[in-house]
Amino acid sequence: MSVERVLPRPEAHDLMDLVRDLVGKEVAPRASADESAGRFPREVFTTLGRAGLLGLPYPEEHGGAAQPYEVYLQVIEELAAGWLAVGLGLSVHTLSCFPVAAYGSAAQRAELLPDMLGGELLGAYCLSEPHSGSDAAALTTRAVRGEDGYTVDGVKAWITHGGVADFYTLMARTSDDGARGISCFHVPAATPGLSSAAPEKKMGMRSSPTAQVRFDGARLAPEALLGAEGEGFRIAMAALDGGRLGIAACAVGVAQAALDAATAYAKERRQFGSRLVDFQGLSFLLADMATQLAAARALYLDAARARDAGRPYGTQAAMAKLFATDMCMKVTTDAVQVLGGYGYVEDFPVERYMREAKVLQIVEGTNQVQRLVIGRALAR
Repeated sequence: MSVERVLPRPEAHDLMDLVRDLVGKEVAPRASADESAGRFPREVFTTLGRAGLLGLPYPEEHGGAAQPYEVYLQVIEELAAGWLAVGLGLSVHTLSCFPVAAYGSAAQRAELLPDMLGGELLGAYCLSEPHSGSDAAALTTRAVRGEDGYTVDGVKAWITHGGVADFYTLMARTSDDGARGISCFHVPAATPGLSSAAPEKKMGMRSSPTAQVRFDGARLAPEALLGAEGEGFRIAMAALDGGRLGIAACAVGVAQAALDAATAYAKERRQFGSRLVDFQGLSFLLADMATQLAAARALYLDAARARDAGRPYGTQAAMAKLFATDMCMKVTTDAVQVLGGYGYVEDFPVERYMREAKVLQIVEGTNQVQRLVIGRALAR
């Protein structure tokens, strides 16, 4: 992917060179085979962690890299262009660390963040349930407080890294007071009473396990609570603002990979004595793909700069997620069309890009939910 990047810090260029090198050597070469086999690349995340990429936007004092979100998201984009399961996996891990970093006590941050950001641990985010997806405030998993902590019972659904994560960031109900009755917890994977179901059989991202996570009398110490009781829904929504930008960056990465593949094919393939790219109808299709892609990248970067500046960015994040993922679905579909019959077979990667694009319109809030968020902001 040859994208000319404008980065806010000189050292960020070295970081991007490192990421491109890792993508070229460790990520992209194995994506197709591992996706076909449904193999989870745990060792790739270990490599990323040891390279300092699992804690990019978090403070150096706790093991992070203190990079602006503008830089972190471009790293996500590069990784997703090489292999969406890795780019999205990094986004989910970063999302899972956010409650500790932003709402944990000083003691919790000092104890938990170094291992979470240092590269050896991988996180998962437990918000959705079988009967509460978009309506997250309707969750029913319950954490009952006792003398020595909390007992958790319930089932979480659609959990990326379910069954392979080292820790889970859990949203559970501590009272019946609607959204104000939800609290947030840090749960190590080894907690007794925590288990996971078999991974879902998905259309795409087959190497990234998505599974139900079950809590059957799981016992949590009092210090597992992040923030105050009843603050969990607010924590979850704040985390999702950043997570939606991660998904937007993933979408741009996948679309860039699809455009690159389609353009390369159109330059090489000849029909009626000419290269495909020299036919105006097809060159216009590629031009539209490139333009929409550039617009999506600009949108997520603008939202990231607002976040870095401390300005409200939730509505912009919803716009970026909505536009970028719809764009990705169209660009990958058009890339399959450019390749014709070859685009429909696994010998070429564009069919995988098209299957992967669909999930990006669903995760971290469906695109219909993003429209609700944007519409409510306009109404205010």
